[in-house]
Amino acid sequence: MNDKALRILEYHKIISLLVDKASSAPGKELCQKLTPMTDISEIEEAQQQTADAFTRLVKDGRIHFSGNKDISFSIRSLEIGSALSAVELLKISTSLACATRAKAFARPERDEEITDSLQEYFANLEPLTQLQNEINRCIISEEEIADDASPTLKHIRRSIHLTNEKIHNQLTNMVNGSYRTYLQDAVITMRDNRYCIPVKSEHKGNVPGMVHDQSSTGSTLFIEPAVVVDLNNQLKELALKEKEEIERILAELSASAGEHTEELANNYRLLTKLDFIFAKAGLAVDMNASRPLFNQDRYINIRRGRHPLLDKKKVVPIDISLGKDFDLLVVTGPNTGGKTVSLKTVGLFALMGQSGLHIPALDRSELGIFTEVYADIGDEQSIEQNLSTFSAHMTNTISILKNADENSLCIFDELGAGTDPTEGAALAIAILKHLHDKGIRTMATTHYSELKVFALTTSYVENACCEFDVETLRPTYRLLIGIPGKSNAFAISSKLGLPDEIIASAKEHISEEDESFEDLLANLETSRRTIENERSEIQSYKAEIESLKKKLEQKQERLDAQKDKILREANEEARKILQEAKDVADETIRDFQKVNVNKASIQDLEKARTKVRDKISEKNAKLATTPEKPTHKILKPTQLKLGDMVKVVSMGLKGTVSSKPDAKGDLFVQCGIIRSRVNIKDLVLINEDVLSGTAAYKKGYSSTGSPKKSSGGNIGMSKAATISMEINLLGKTVDEALSELDKYLDDAYLSHAPSVRIVHGKGTGALRQAVQQHLKRVSYVKSFHLGEYGEGDSGVTIAEFK
Repeated sequence: MNDKALRILEYHKIISLLVDKASSAPGKELCQKLTPMTDISEIEEAQQQTADAFTRLVKDGRIHFSGNKDISFSIRSLEIGSALSAVELLKISTSLACATRAKAFARPERDEEITDSLQEYFANLEPLTQLQNEINRCIISEEEIADDASPTLKHIRRSIHLTNEKIHNQLTNMVNGSYRTYLQDAVITMRDNRYCIPVKSEHKGNVPGMVHDQSSTGSTLFIEPAVVVDLNNQLKELALKEKEEIERILAELSASAGEHTEELANNYRLLTKLDFIFAKAGLAVDMNASRPLFNQDRYINIRRGRHPLLDKKKVVPIDISLGKDFDLLVVTGPNTGGKTVSLKTVGLFALMGQSGLHIPALDRSELGIFTEVYADIGDEQSIEQNLSTFSAHMTNTISILKNADENSLCIFDELGAGTDPTEGAALAIAILKHLHDKGIRTMATTHYSELKVFALTTSYVENACCEFDVETLRPTYRLLIGIPGKSNAFAISSKLGLPDEIIASAKEHISEEDESFEDLLANLETSRRTIENERSEIQSYKAEIESLKKKLEQKQERLDAQKDKILREANEEARKILQEAKDVADETIRDFQKVNVNKASIQDLEKARTKVRDKISEKNAKLATTPEKPTHKILKPTQLKLGDMVKVVSMGLKGTVSSKPDAKGDLFVQCGIIRSRVNIKDLVLINEDVLSGTAAYKKGYSSTGSPKKSSGGNIGMSKAATISMEINLLGKTVDEALSELDKYLDDAYLSHAPSVRIVHGKGTGALRQAVQQHLKRVSYVKSFHLGEYGEGDSGVTIAEFK
């Protein structure tokens, strides 16, 4: 790619962002050298590596290669057998530690097996753990070798320590003893790496030893006392031995490292490459970029593309296509409307994509492969070269026309500007036609109406415009392909306050053709906005309908599921009830059979029958529905008086109050011949009944004359209407009589009869005795007695209910 296009399209700024993402000096250097490629296989490989690194960053987090040091010189030194310094060996250790971390990053805790394009890079890394540990054990820092690096070094340093102590002890005794008066200060100092004491010059002869230095004034001499000369000599010898031992240790470590020069060189190359690849992925993460699709047909289809150097929170995404339905795109519109940004976005995306970088656009955006990208954007006038704006642009354009071919992408900003509009427009049309005839993919911006007409009348040439809101005098920065732009100069001037008469005068200087063309553009723009708004509303309605449809389907699914569940539970419950009823029936039949076979007593049979009745009552209680809340006004005990006419709501009957409510609110109501015990909450005073036809209600009929219907009332009234106050048991056996009597007593009690007459006859008295024994066991029978004179005497029993 030509350097001028890279500079104009600000490719170097993208590279600067990429360099910042690399964490090692070699990685940054590799990023700095990145240039666009033209081989599609190399581009696809680079894009795949960036995509795989992007995936790893998202799943496993960041990875740093700061430990990757440039050890290329050290590797060459090792290859010729040279010993390395402590600094160079530490760099090797740091690089090996970086390889270890990278290796661990490639093996996440997830069980899934990773087989992307980077796995081979990670797999080929050799941490050389033993060499790394040995270097770290021997070398503490760039200036310090560990005492445990070797036994000899440890012994030497111990001797140095003991010798130092001896020297300090000797000198301390001198400083604090008889020599104190000869000293300038009671201190021990170093001169030429030998221990000395500061002696006053006038007492030089009193302190035997070697003079190593004197103060600037000459009043103080730094003398090495004779008593420590041998010790200082020993210390010097030990220091030389220490240096020799350190050199030997470094030589051994270098020899060990020299056995792995190939692995070290390979690690350096792989870590640098990985740092470079992950820098590209990190830039893609920051830009929210995606991998573009490439084609060799040189067509471009950018979906929601954002210029990478603009704030991604503020920039307006654009859709651009070029090369498939048309190979020349003419972009028009007012200044600062986004035309130049659109040009730079296309050019920069082409450069980034061919460099293996992701582009800040939606996925499945497509880019062509171009051998060259040419751009003429901005003002490049030069005083030194005596070039005006037009001349500078034309010089650049001539160079582009000379070198561009069908595999090039050409971008022009304000083509033909800077000169006479008529000639400039003619030149622009001729240049674009030349490029169009050669099949070169071209984008150009212009203000000339002639170029709009050229685009409208030429095949495979398309207009585009950058939308402008005249009401707010602000561009929307949206690129609209297929619509020529309108300059809006008159509308903008009017909004800014230019007098109407000046604008009217300006319009008179425009030819009818130009004015008609501008009016046509205005009408097209109005129609486009109307259609766009309607399309937006339709999309909104579609989305709303789809949402409602999904909600309805989900609701129907829930209802179907609930219905199925209820049916299953009901069927199961019915099956259980039927099974229990069958079991009870079977048990009852067995009991009766036992009675017939074993001649069991009446008491045993009665117990079995009571047991069956209890089970039935229990099931009825479980199946009973929850009573509805009362809808009438609840009466207070003080509102009721004996003789008041009331209505029993649950029975649908009317009667008179025959007792006062007790503590629980229960009282007796006489309904015709039936005396019922009810709760005050179930009563309504007749004078509060707002329904019409009171007389009809008193007879048990509705106001329309038809029989009154009410829940609970039907049962009570049907029982009261059909039950007889007397049962005749004459001619029946004891078992038959008691079975019929039991059912009769239940019905009579449910109908609220106060008492019944049981005819059993006199005979032998066996039936009378069985009846009275049975009445004793019935819980709701209050009392019973034989009939009096006129009632049947001893042939009849009168039973009264509770």
